[in-house]
Amino acid sequence: MKYIRNLFILMVAILGLSQMDVNAQGFSQRNLEQKIFKEIIRLPYYGVFDNIAFRVDGDTVTLMGKVVQPTTRKSAERVVERINGVTNVVNNIEVLPLSGFDDSIRLRTLRTLQNGGSLYRYFLGANPSVKIIVDGGNLTLEGFVANRGDKNLANVLANGVPGVFSVTNNLIVEKDRIR
Repeated sequence: MKYIRNLFILMVAILGLSQMDVNAQGFSQRNLEQKIFKEIIRLPYYGVFDNIAFRVDGDTVTLMGKVVQPTTRKSAERVVERINGVTNVVNNIEVLPLSGFDDSIRLRTLRTLQNGGSLYRYFLGANPSVKIIVDGGNLTLEGFVANRGDKNLANVLANGVPGVFSVTNNLIVEKDRIR
């Protein structure tokens, strides 16, 4: 009986260890992702008009997204390279072209959404939960909102901004993300 109990405990321990996603240096993927996220949101010029996402595959991190300033792209790569547990960084972040037209759309969209009822709260603080990406007059909303009503309101308001050719609403509703 003792043998079966010990065997069961050993199997549970082995199964538990095999379920942990640990890279070569011993860092769990979740821990590594948290460190990367914290470093990215601390970038000095990372703001409401930039969106950086990443994917972790073992000790390789792939950066994706769009930013307004080339320095933000390079800074993101630099800070991620310095994180323990990361040995390779693939930087696929796109720098948006300089455009006064796009800049004016960015500002008009930000003002419209901030003044749009309850949406102002998504733009408070150093790391707003809603990002406004404008590329060639095409507007993309990225990030998180609390409910479907806020997502729909953001979509309606963004479609009403003068000069916008199209709106892609990639906002994620927090309640849907948790499931």
